[in-house]
Amino acid sequence: MIEVMNLSKQFKDVKAVDNLNFTINDGEIVGLLGENGAGKTTTLRIISTMIKCTGGTVKVNGVDINKESSKVRSQIGILFGGEVGLYDRLTARENIRYFAELNGMTKDAADESIKNLSEELQMTEYMDRRIGKFSRGMKQKVAIARSIVHEPKVILLDEPTAGLDVSSSRLIHDFIKNCKKQNKAIVFSSHSMEEVQKLCDRIIIIHKGKMVEQGTINELKAKYNSDDMEQIFMNLVGDKNE
Repeated sequence: MIEVMNLSKQFKDVKAVDNLNFTINDGEIVGLLGENGAGKTTTLRIISTMIKCTGGTVKVNGVDINKESSKVRSQIGILFGGEVGLYDRLTARENIRYFAELNGMTKDAADESIKNLSEELQMTEYMDRRIGKFSRGMKQKVAIARSIVHEPKVILLDEPTAGLDVSSSRLIHDFIKNCKKQNKAIVFSSHSMEEVQKLCDRIIIIHKGKMVEQGTINELKAKYNSDDMEQIFMNLVGDKNE
């Protein structure tokens, strides 16, 4: 579903993404793991067509981001920064419907999708309230629903549980797992090793724009002869900080 090929991004003197290559399949949850500034968010923004790469390309369901960016955008759902892009004076339903319309959905299709998402994300009781005074967790649910109301095949999530309490985080985790059952390709960035181990079929470790390792949790534990994923991670990126 996603093919990242020799992907690079240069910001003046900084190479934020440096010749990345990886593939993500349908029905697979892949975590991008790395420290702040590693290039995770930049990689996701390039895949989403929000920014242009300076080298290489990405194909989403066979469509090249450099050649048909609008067609790529119709096939992906994006959540960056949680509540960014929500309108406080609108209700939760109105926020989600607005993005459904932007993605060309008919009224009936939008109504059906909004109904299903509100039930799955446990938002029915406040769907018709203005979101200005919503909690962080409530806004995050609306933001997620907004990003996938058009039922995309690919979902990109940048730290989707950051700042959420345990119950809200668990609900988001269950939702991500359900998207996998629907055969969607899910990519998310995270700082949480516990979250990555709980959700991911595979992880990609990025450091200073480069991919330093990838594989399943079990593969990496076997390769480095350790059950401590945090230590494996630190060993991979720590020596490169000098």
